[in-house]
Amino acid sequence: MKIINAQLAKTYNSKNTKLKLLKTNAAIWFNKICKVKDLNPNYISIRINVKTTRDEKTAQKAVKYRIGQEIKFLYKKKQQLNRQLYQLQLEGAAQQNGMWQHALVQIDELLNRTVEGRYQTLNKKLDTFINKPRTPRAPAKQPQTQPRTQPRIINLTNT
Repeated sequence: MKIINAQLAKTYNSKNTKLKLLKTNAAIWFNKICKVKDLNPNYISIRINVKTTRDEKTAQKAVKYRIGQEIKFLYKKKQQLNRQLYQLQLEGAAQQNGMWQHALVQIDELLNRTVEGRYQTLNKKLDTFINKPRTPRAPAKQPQTQPRTQPRIINLTNT
């Protein structure tokens, strides 16, 4: 389909911006759920050679920090998309003289169906993360080496 005039261009730009905004909202929701339930999403891969409980706690805190940073980034992105969408809607309303509301209703219906599929996919991911059996980590083993010191010598010459 060709874009015939500027009015349709505004409609498509508004639709794309709104879709990005809805996807960002879904990503924020997913990351918040992962943070609350202490889940580790696949896109966060922090590799630490875990040998002790201290290393394990450090890895867990690094994952939580990374999820927090991702949520902050997504909120900034959401704010920027909201501003863009607001500007596009003001321009579209000024150009289309009363028909803009009807176009927005159709765009919202179409995008809501698309985003429902996104949320279903994210719910499936959460279910697999929650239902995945966690193998308990064996405690760190101390090395079995002989002591490098000489045995204690007791002086029994007086007896």
